[in-house]
Formats: sequence, structure tokens, C-alpha cells
Amino acid sequence: MNLKALKAFRLIVTHGSVSAAARVMNLSQPAVSRLMSLLEDELKLTLFRRAGRRLVLTEEGQAFLHEAGRILANLEELPRIAGEIRAAKTRRLRIVTMPRVALSLVCPAVARFAEKFPDVHVSVDLRARRDLEQWLLGKEYDIGFGGLPVAHQAVRGKPLFKVRLQVLMPRNHRLAKRKEISVEDIVDERMIAQVPGLLMRQQVDEIFESRSLEPTYRLTTSSSQIASGLVAAGAGITIIDGLSAATFDRAKVVLRPLLPERWVNFGIMVARQSELLPLARDFVDCLDEELDHHLVRGATERL
Repeated sequence: MNLKALKAFRLIVTHGSVSAAARVMNLSQPAVSRLMSLLEDELKLTLFRRAGRRLVLTEEGQAFLHEAGRILANLEELPRIAGEIRAAKTRRLRIVTMPRVALSLVCPAVARFAEKFPDVHVSVDLRARRDLEQWLLGKEYDIGFGGLPVAHQAVRGKPLFKVRLQVLMPRNHRLAKRKEISVEDIVDERMIAQVPGLLMRQQVDEIFESRSLEPTYRLTTSSSQIASGLVAAGAGITIIDGLSAATFDRAKVVLRPLLPERWVNFGIMVARQSELLPLARDFVDCLDEELDHHLVRGATERL
């Protein structure tokens, strides 16, 4: 793929016109327009449409920008990165994690790692579980962290721990005094669920289906963190693992184990044909150390 065309695409998006992109690249407007035509032909996509004198991203262009945004943003960094590699000045570790456990586990583990290895440049990105494996396959990251098992045959996972699913509810909820909550107790409650297709939504749907129940989801979101925030604000209840809700103020919410008992596994992921880098192993050690603070028998356990 033509890197100059990708750069031109990014500049048109950020500067708003072909002429501005041409000035930055020191090219003529027709030359930049040809680059865009070549890129659209290669991608088999229509990236822009005209709105008066302006170019506006099409729906296809928006999707391409969303998926390739990190690659495009790093294009200008490539010469500097290559120089640092040649000079052996910078070691790098690229981590991708699903949002559910980013704040409670991954961020503290990264802080541990940064303290132990201050000379290493660390990048941490969030990706939805359904996208995480694809980004690992694209070699954008050295190690991934999220829910297991993996779906893609070209990605391998190593389980680290399991977490029991629980019901998160406002502290003043009528069920808050119970020690355990069954799905029958909550099927008619105002439920906050994740959007279809996400791992947590699949897990929750399977639990209700196992009891031949059909909950009515009043609110949906793509984020466990947002679901927890909505519960804390009094908008309803949600099913979540305790680790994902660990960063929330327990003065406002309570967690109660769900019946039937269900556990979800978490662990590391790498592309199957890739070896785990020494730095990635060091990060797993930090992750393991941080996990010690979250182990609760019957709620979060090692595998």
C-alpha cells in the first residue's frame, strides 16, 4: 500500500482540503488528488464526497479512519522510531487490553512495570474484545489482555485467573441485602446490558437462556465501565464481574454473587506465530503481582 497516499488521506482529514494537504506535502493539488484516487481504487472504497468546496468523509471513509487511525497517526513517527532502533536507545512494549479490566488491573500493572523498567517506552491501548484479536494479528501490539477463550485460530491465549459474575446494583436497591441473587430475581428489573455481539452480552444472554428467561434490557452500552457508572447513578442494575467494577465507589453500589454460578476467564493473548518478548514476560510478572491484591476466594481466583 502506498504510504504517501495514506499520509495524504490523513492530512486531508486533519486539514480539511486537498489544497492544504498538498501544501504540507509540498505537492500539487492534482498530485494529491491522484494519490486519493489510487488509494480508493486499491481499497475498493469511496473515502470522500464533496460538500460545496469541502471534502467530507463518507461512511466508508469514517470506518477506514476508525480502523486504521493508529497506523495513520504513527506514519510521521516511523523515521524517528527507526532512528531510535538503529541507535538502540529505546526499548518498547505495546500492550492492548479490553476495557473491562483496564483501570482495575492493567493500569496498576503498567505502573509497576514502568517503575521497574524506566527506560522502556510503554504504549497501552483499549480495544473491544471483538477487535482485540484482529489487532494482535496485525502485529500492532506485543501482548493483549482480555477475556478467554480466544476465537481466532491464529491467536493463542494463556489463562491467568477467573472471576465470578455478580449483580451490581445501587446500595438502596430492594435486593441489596440478599447474599446471592438469582436470575429469576432480576429478570423483570431495569437491566443495563452491553450491546449484542460483545463477550459480556453473550455470557449474560446464555445465563438467562439456560433458565428459559427473557429479560428486557432497558439500557444498552458498549462499555462495562459505562454500565457500572449508570448503576452508580441509579439507572438500573447490571451483571458484571467484580474486577471490572473494582474502581467504583462502594458507598453507592453493592455486588452480590449471581445464581446460577458463572465464571469468566481472563488471560494474555499473542499472535500464534509470535514469541512472547522478554519485556512482555516481565509485564506478565507485574500483572501477576497486581493480581495478588484482587484475589478473593469465591470471587476472583487463579487458574
